[in-house]
Amino acid sequence: MSNQERTPLFDAVKRHIEKGVAQFHVPGHKQGRGLPDLSDYIGSRAMQMDLNGMEDLDYINHPTGAIADAQALMAEAYGAERAYFLVNGTTSGVQAMIMAACRPGDKIIIPRNAHRSTIGGVILSDALPVYIQPEINSELGIAMGVSLSAIQKALYRHPDTRAILLVNPTYYGYTSDLPAIIDFAHEKGVLVLVDEAHGSHLHFHPRLPISAMAAGADMAALSLHKTGGALTQSSVLLYRSNLVSSETLEAVLNLSYTSSASYLLMSSLDLARRQLVMHGEELLEKALHLTCSAREAVNSIGGLYAFGTECTGTPGSIAFDETKLGINVCRLGMSGYQAEIALRENYNLQIELSDLNNILAIVSWGHGQTDLDKLVDALRQISYTRIFKDIRPCPKIVHCPEMMVTPRTAFYSPSRNIILQEAAGEIAAEMVMAYPPGIPILCMGERITCDIIDYIEWLKNEQCELQGTADPALEYIRVLA
Repeated sequence: MSNQERTPLFDAVKRHIEKGVAQFHVPGHKQGRGLPDLSDYIGSRAMQMDLNGMEDLDYINHPTGAIADAQALMAEAYGAERAYFLVNGTTSGVQAMIMAACRPGDKIIIPRNAHRSTIGGVILSDALPVYIQPEINSELGIAMGVSLSAIQKALYRHPDTRAILLVNPTYYGYTSDLPAIIDFAHEKGVLVLVDEAHGSHLHFHPRLPISAMAAGADMAALSLHKTGGALTQSSVLLYRSNLVSSETLEAVLNLSYTSSASYLLMSSLDLARRQLVMHGEELLEKALHLTCSAREAVNSIGGLYAFGTECTGTPGSIAFDETKLGINVCRLGMSGYQAEIALRENYNLQIELSDLNNILAIVSWGHGQTDLDKLVDALRQISYTRIFKDIRPCPKIVHCPEMMVTPRTAFYSPSRNIILQEAAGEIAAEMVMAYPPGIPILCMGERITCDIIDYIEWLKNEQCELQGTADPALEYIRVLA
């Protein structure tokens, strides 16, 4: 292996700053002097690192120097052939994977619990989505991974499929049988793309589920800002494939790449990679210890259930990322949304997400024991104020609606506003999704049904954050004209 202690891009940025070069190039704030309010708050060093592409710092669109060196180290760290720095989050990586893999009209198998960025990739590529239903844990009311049998059935019905997109792990930490699915897909000559937004840390500890690259995926998009220690928006796209060329992928990336990538964000990727390689197992051991101790403490509180590895061993749930602290709250007679609000407003705690039945806290090595104790104590106090109830009835989770036209056709077709309650039978011209986690309830091009309308109304009454529609209140929805 190369010397993974090196941080070539971060070092190049430091050298450039130390030279004290007089700047007659963008950005216009000139190392913070032109925006003193921000510079005074975040510090002059951060503003000095806000640089533009030049010879000694390399160019993101055609890297041959420090960026190329840093990306090569990133690829090696994950066992990939190539790595590409992303400064527009994993959304840009997911869309690039789909566009590189699929030509207009190509079929791509997508689990229904894929992130909204997947639909964007389908629209941009004009691919034809084949949706499959993930396994559902009815006790928790959450989607798990997809089963090998579901993939096999989908490929049997659609033998001309070009690619499969998988999520590893799900938002709540559960994983599909990635190696088996990838082996089966590759036997059929089908590409496997992995949205690994919540799994950038998996590769660096033996107790965690297998990573996409280790399982043999063709491409994977990782959010190092979520679980790898980098700054927000800092992600990476990994490549190792015999089914699509790296030249094709690079051409796609350059369609949407900025020519002014943030050196602050890219430096954080360089540093996060070094930390994961050199100290990842030790740091993740700390995170695992904190999470497992907190999970045990939560499970001693009446009315709460912190779920974990006991939910594995079934189709769509082969392994579990124990750094995810998911807690079912419905026996307290409250929704996950209400629990999130209570934690924020009464205890000054912000969790990652909530749904009808659960809340999710993401724990990292950046936490200390005091942080977890504060969360557990707050949950204990909430439990004391509640009257335990049976699990509240809620509408059945809506399965894949009927796709009437492709998402791209719907996106470019004339549309009109209609009252949501009167929309049954119409074709959606926009997406409806609960955010987080950004999973579509309804995709553009799909038939709106009474069940979907009832489910959306239920979510609205539960004060769920619904996004994707032109009307923020979702009293109206856009449908094809």
